[in-house]
Amino acid sequence: MHIIISNIKMPVRHNSEDVTEAARKIVRSCCVSAKNFRIYKQAIDARRKNNIHYVYTVAAEVPDGTRLGENMRILDDGADFEPVKSALRSRPVVVGMGPCGLFAAWVLAKSGNPPLIIERGEDVDSRSRSVKDFWKSGILNPESNVQFGEGGAGTFSDGKLTTRISDPRQRFVLKTFAEMGAPEDILYRAKPHIGTDVLHRVIKNMRCSLIEAGAEVRFGTRLTALDIKGGAIRGIEVNGDEYIPCDNVVLAIGHSSRDTYEMLTKTGISAEPKPFAVGVRIEHEQEFINRMQYGKIEGLPPADYRVAWNGRDRSCYSFCMCPGGTVVNASSETGMLAVNGMSEHSRGGRNANSALVVTVKASDFEDGILGGMEFQRRYERLAFELGGSDGSAPIQLAADFIADRRSIGLKNVIPTVTSGFKLAELKNCLPPFVTETLRMGLCDFERRMCGFVSGGSVLTGIESRTSAPIRFLCTESGESISCRGLYPSGEGAGRAGGIVSAAVDGIRAASSVLEM
Repeated sequence: MHIIISNIKMPVRHNSEDVTEAARKIVRSCCVSAKNFRIYKQAIDARRKNNIHYVYTVAAEVPDGTRLGENMRILDDGADFEPVKSALRSRPVVVGMGPCGLFAAWVLAKSGNPPLIIERGEDVDSRSRSVKDFWKSGILNPESNVQFGEGGAGTFSDGKLTTRISDPRQRFVLKTFAEMGAPEDILYRAKPHIGTDVLHRVIKNMRCSLIEAGAEVRFGTRLTALDIKGGAIRGIEVNGDEYIPCDNVVLAIGHSSRDTYEMLTKTGISAEPKPFAVGVRIEHEQEFINRMQYGKIEGLPPADYRVAWNGRDRSCYSFCMCPGGTVVNASSETGMLAVNGMSEHSRGGRNANSALVVTVKASDFEDGILGGMEFQRRYERLAFELGGSDGSAPIQLAADFIADRRSIGLKNVIPTVTSGFKLAELKNCLPPFVTETLRMGLCDFERRMCGFVSGGSVLTGIESRTSAPIRFLCTESGESISCRGLYPSGEGAGRAGGIVSAAVDGIRAASSVLEM
């Protein structure tokens, strides 16, 4: 049987053989023989700067019926998930090629029901060229950008694979990514990431495998209408003029398909407004973050951090932290500006960046299902104008933001934002309650981590695409309560947050389609 041995502590300098030998000694102490040792999880414990060390969990095989000792347990992690074999009466359709859509398509194809996959944006190579052209020229392609195209919004991010969900199928997601070319260490690192540069290759490999399994992929194909009869899906319209009959649709549209939101709500697909978060990106020198987390210890991976401040009515917290990364213009609508963070696999950039965001409640925006979406649009327009209306992002020193004064120059942190920047007062593109909460949160972070603000950190606005502003109402199986055969899924449905949770929701949706 397969077991794991946990809480194996190792010094900063060690190798994989050292880890295996430590695990073998633990097993021997219980008078048990074992084989096929492999690292199952690796984390860094940096809580005490004078005692920083690695902590491992190691998997191994032992004879069935073995009596397990302390820190040992049977392994059952869901990595062997297999799609249900089922013959659907018609070809299913998957809308969107982000992680949710890709894994929904993956499960359907592996079950013997290769789907039609439609994606409004371009393939990942063409999309990359469009994005780089946008960052250089400021001319946006509304159909193919950081938000839309093969791989979804996560393709231009850090490729983070951390998640708070406990669904065992997350291991299947990691295993699939590794089989498609992601680094093997994503299978055991406590905070795994792929990196934008490597993720592009992984996504392309998944597409090729899907096509080999019989799936059809159509880029430049946008969902424009649903054909619903008798409360069930009967077909879809794409690009305004083509009809495709179908009985099952996995709707994996992502959190920024605002025109699709408008179409779906007008069609009568049940949804409700949901909370999200709005704020800024903060940049520090990566060396500062390393010192803050590791002290004087060297030879460790680029450090990350997580901070939060809880006020009486609002919270301010870090989100999507990118060590050694870049701030990117992630806009998807003309005349608006939204930013995000991105890192390559090496995380070798000079700066670290993270979102600092504040909770936005449904009561903060006008009534209506799409009130949150219009709230986002309003402040993205202000950010675009504040940056000079040419795609440049408005920036401000964090210390000046707290003091409510305009920045007249930069210090040691040089902004990395891909489309350029302009010094401005960020309060002019943020809701007042967000500005106030950010200031209080930043003051608290500086008290706890000297230099977090005073070290010349830079804020860039506006971070507004943290999650979907609406949630589609579904049954327990994930089917829309207002349309049989329609499965709103992933981040765009308000049902997930991040690459892995979106992928798992895609698996869940495809499994429901197969079981109906």
